[in-house]
Amino acid sequence: MCGIVGLFLKTPSLRPQLGLHFGPMLVGMSDRGPDSTGFAVYHRPIAANYCKLTLYNADTAFPWSEVGTHLGAALNAEVDVLIKARHAIMTAGADADSVRAWLREHHPEVRVMGYGRVMEVYKEMGRTADVVEKYGVAEMEGSHAVGHTRMATESAVTTIHSHPFTAAADTCLVHNGSLSNYNRLRQWLQRQGMDFETDNDTEVAARYFAYRLGQGASLAEAMEAGLHDLDGFYTFTMGTKDGFAVLRDGIACKPAVLAETDHWVAMASEYRSLAHLPEVETASIWEPKPGVVYTWALKNAA
Repeated sequence: MCGIVGLFLKTPSLRPQLGLHFGPMLVGMSDRGPDSTGFAVYHRPIAANYCKLTLYNADTAFPWSEVGTHLGAALNAEVDVLIKARHAIMTAGADADSVRAWLREHHPEVRVMGYGRVMEVYKEMGRTADVVEKYGVAEMEGSHAVGHTRMATESAVTTIHSHPFTAAADTCLVHNGSLSNYNRLRQWLQRQGMDFETDNDTEVAARYFAYRLGQGASLAEAMEAGLHDLDGFYTFTMGTKDGFAVLRDGIACKPAVLAETDHWVAMASEYRSLAHLPEVETASIWEPKPGVVYTWALKNAA
């Protein structure tokens, strides 16, 4: 049993309040996932010739600034580093693949939690309320966010095994459920050139969707393909730089509820994480149908 939440703001004037509403949604799922908490927020886009990476190391005294200086010298690029607890947001005037390759070679102890131009990803073990406070979620602005509280069933209780999983730029996945064919699917994806960092079934799903998107599928098409190729019980919520999607398997044994107004769309494993949202009393509220992909996209997205 895990808890997942997502909030997608249709109205740009609400973006300064994203974290104020999203934080309580995440805390509301605390008892569904006591092992770890993670979330992705889409905000503060950077210039097209730059990349933004969320990095992690368990040492709170890790020399992030020194790493940034060496990276900038090696790639002849401007690099900025913002430290947030055990994470660092690194922006670099280089492509993300080059930055990630340099980090793998020179700092294998650093984990890349997410990358792109818009998304930031944070994961921690411990109480959800503590994580939300530590990373200042209430003050975060942005267009959308997805989150997860984890009760480990398929892999170890570690930060790296926590959700969301990122397998492509500005793309992440959270998952409540269990996949039964993920070992076979991992082998197939490896033959397609995909690399893996964990033995977690959700990472397989994230890389599967990234593969489909990389082949030219739309977000909806990629998730619809998953209905045929992913065996198991699942509710997925996925974020991209300009999109938000929800999918339950064909049996739909994992709980989910959606709510929508003219200004926002929200999902959660249970209604209690939606109850505080503004105007929720007039929202359209429904249980997502089995095997149906629900997607929303930002208007005028770059």
